[in-house]
Amino acid sequence: MRVVIAGAGLAGLSCAKYLVDKGHIPIVLEARDVLGGKVAAWKDEDGDWYETGLHIFFGAYPNMLQLFKELDIEDRLQWKSHSMIFNQPSEPGTYSRFDFPDIPAPVNGVSAILSNNDMLSWNEKILFGLGLVPAMLRGQKYLDKCDTKSWSDWLKEHNIPERVNDEVFIAMSKALNFIGPDEISSTVLLTALNRFLQEKNGSKMAFLDGAPPERLCQPMVDYITARGGEVHMNSPLRQINLNEDSTVKSFTIASLDKNEKKELSADAYVSAMPVDLFKLMIPKQWKGLDAFSKLDGLNGVPVINIHLWFDKKLTDIDHLLFSRSPLLSVYADMSITCKEYEDPNRSMLELVFAPAKDWINRSDQDIVDATMEELKKLFPTHFMGDDKTKLRKFKIVKTPRSVYKAVPGCQDFRPSQKSPIKNFFLAGDYTMQKYLASMEGAVLSGKLCAESINKQYSKTIQNVS
Repeated sequence: MRVVIAGAGLAGLSCAKYLVDKGHIPIVLEARDVLGGKVAAWKDEDGDWYETGLHIFFGAYPNMLQLFKELDIEDRLQWKSHSMIFNQPSEPGTYSRFDFPDIPAPVNGVSAILSNNDMLSWNEKILFGLGLVPAMLRGQKYLDKCDTKSWSDWLKEHNIPERVNDEVFIAMSKALNFIGPDEISSTVLLTALNRFLQEKNGSKMAFLDGAPPERLCQPMVDYITARGGEVHMNSPLRQINLNEDSTVKSFTIASLDKNEKKELSADAYVSAMPVDLFKLMIPKQWKGLDAFSKLDGLNGVPVINIHLWFDKKLTDIDHLLFSRSPLLSVYADMSITCKEYEDPNRSMLELVFAPAKDWINRSDQDIVDATMEELKKLFPTHFMGDDKTKLRKFKIVKTPRSVYKAVPGCQDFRPSQKSPIKNFFLAGDYTMQKYLASMEGAVLSGKLCAESINKQYSKTIQNVS
């Protein structure tokens, strides 16, 4: 069975990988000249990598970790100490840690919270812990019901002090969806906390040992093509052509290198494009269908990823850091955390600028200047005196529409991987799966999409027989 997939991000490549495992022939089409979609990366004129985002792999990502195992690239994940580290704005240059001991969950998570006395009082810890009990005991149905309220509203409903938000969850909210706790659906944070507390290594973090297109996406392409599948770059989808019964007849593809268009036919078709791009491609005959009209409720959130190369070392911390800055979300010194970017003498900070809605149209220089002012607060001794640290160069990557903005009510808008059109399917972290907008969600959506296609194909074979 031939399946054409538009999009070579993690969702599209994951779908293709699991289709070839079932004996099908996927044909993946990517509009750009780089693999990865939201995990894309490029080399600059000096040969240094810069990325679409700061990508962290968690122990609570079972489908992603299984994919690494199946591709035989598990050694490319660089696991860090089981900790969460926050900057202390009131004491510039200092950190507060949540260290998870090597004991079963949820005791290790409870211990990490109770042993941190910098950020929350005992009363705040107890009230917050009591609020989490329903999420831990009642499972996914409870988490989905909480999508009617924001995280801030959920805290108020459970009489949890606002200071808990200020100290911990403004930073976590921006890290998870690039927006603040007043906007983000409580389902997002509760889902993350539930995984972190229910699984011993759920919150343990790893960095990839190099750039995602080479170290993760290319092995997926090699796996797919070795088993008869195809992956074509510079091949954007221009139109979805329909039969009289509204099923898909073909995809019109632009061939950028030959400046021509061609039609590609298959047995089944998949959109693995971001939701905002897919909405532009929906044929008018489908507009009235509920599954497609609901997509108007899903809109990508703007994200800015910043890379700063310095002439000296700023830190020796080999981990992700929560900045607790009003402008910055999370950051890491990639010259320490990532093997390919290693530099023993100089730092390269990769930082996520969030929320970014008021900055996405500002100049790169404005963004760098604002970031440097925040860094002076995080590293006060490095930017003072005669021998202060100097910025060597920078790269800014702006994504005006990244993952869907997970505001309250979004769960009702998320479609299944199986669309109302019998030979058309969807993959992407915006489609319905429990890991929300994340790399894990993208991989799981691709796997679920492949399962839906295989199931549909099996039914067709049975009917023919």
